[in-house]
Amino acid sequence: MGKKLEKSQIIKENARHEKDTGSTEVQVALITNRIAKLTDHLKIHDKDHHSRRGLFIMINKRRRLLKYLFRSNSDRYVALIAKLGIRSIVARG
Repeated sequence: MGKKLEKSQIIKENARHEKDTGSTEVQVALITNRIAKLTDHLKIHDKDHHSRRGLFIMINKRRRLLKYLFRSNSDRYVALIAKLGIRSIVARG
């Protein structure tokens, strides 16, 4: 699957409405996909420290977006982390 087709598929699956391309859910889903690909790359190329730094930056960006989503609408946050299969970043209790 090509990059454009894969990206448009992720956008379509996570969009809140027909013309949605930049909602928090879409952004988190796209970043999660990039994180997964970069993680696989780093398993093979363990000395690629420049890409590792990029991975950390993406992880922190996703964390900030998820934190914002939790503050603004916790139901959408819970649905998104369940859909994407990622751990909750907000401490409970």
